[in-house]
Amino acid sequence: MRRHSALTFFVLSLALALAGCGRGSSAPAVPPVQVDGSSTVFPITEAMAEEFQNANPGHRVTIGVSGTGGGFKKLCAGEVAIAGASRPIKKPEIEACARAGVEFIELPIAYDGLVIAVNPTNDWAESMTVAELKSVWSPEAQGNIERWSQVRPGWPDSPIRLFGAGVDSGTYDYFTQAVVGKEHTSRGDYTSSEDDNVLVKGVAGDKQALGFFGYAYYKSNPQRMKAVAIDDGNPANGTGPIMPTPDTVRDGTYQPLSRPIFIYVARPEADRPEVIAFVDFYMTHGALLVDEVGYIPLPADAYARVKNRFTRRATGSVFAKGGSQVGMTIEKLLEAEDAP
Repeated sequence: MRRHSALTFFVLSLALALAGCGRGSSAPAVPPVQVDGSSTVFPITEAMAEEFQNANPGHRVTIGVSGTGGGFKKLCAGEVAIAGASRPIKKPEIEACARAGVEFIELPIAYDGLVIAVNPTNDWAESMTVAELKSVWSPEAQGNIERWSQVRPGWPDSPIRLFGAGVDSGTYDYFTQAVVGKEHTSRGDYTSSEDDNVLVKGVAGDKQALGFFGYAYYKSNPQRMKAVAIDDGNPANGTGPIMPTPDTVRDGTYQPLSRPIFIYVARPEADRPEVIAFVDFYMTHGALLVDEVGYIPLPADAYARVKNRFTRRATGSVFAKGGSQVGMTIEKLLEAEDAP
């Protein structure tokens, strides 16, 4: 998996700008395409931006990582052209954009599975049920569920140390909806970060750790952590605990922790030539680069539908409920995209 820092893009953008000045060209500089939002979507957009800039000298893409909620705030405030999101936009965020007069175009780009991970030396938690995860992460667990032995009899009488996404993250919203049953609700005494690499480091360095983050971060660090198989108790999703894999995420059997992820384009920005070029590049090369960075591509016909959605400048969200949508398979996503 590609690993570059945001600093890499700052340096690249600066170098491109200086190179343009050095050539003494009278052509005006191409305005940057500004992106912010989800740390989960960041690796995909990072790869897209790198390849796009290589293919289009003089174009610049700047990327921030303020979480899904932070990205939507900047999108609605007119500060960025594109926001990455690991969940659909919420109704309050839709209303905030409406008050600011900012319409948006919702573009699904890939599928992700949230991985429940433990340290490689953990030799007891091979699988967990959704009910067990809820017993650990619910608000009532704080101050009460502190040791592994309280989660399942026979597990060590040793402390659990928890790592998870920050509260501005769409990953946090989705996880709490899927596991606790209510979005944005959990115990507060865990190590949180908007940077998934911080969470990976925490799990990798603590035998008692239990964490959650996007599949790509697990796939790129297979020696530093171990995935826990999840049993949601629904025979329709397969018998027994299910491991997160591209196939189980794609076919929806890894439930309830499979989800679509998105970019949102501000409608006022969608007519800028450089934004059009970048989004077109994103949709055209989506499947290849999504797979390269460790996520699960949508089917080819889905990317064609999404690209058409942008071409038509179809504004608004296809997710009527708003916010995290648990159990959204590719088939349901396509049905939603085709809905009038």
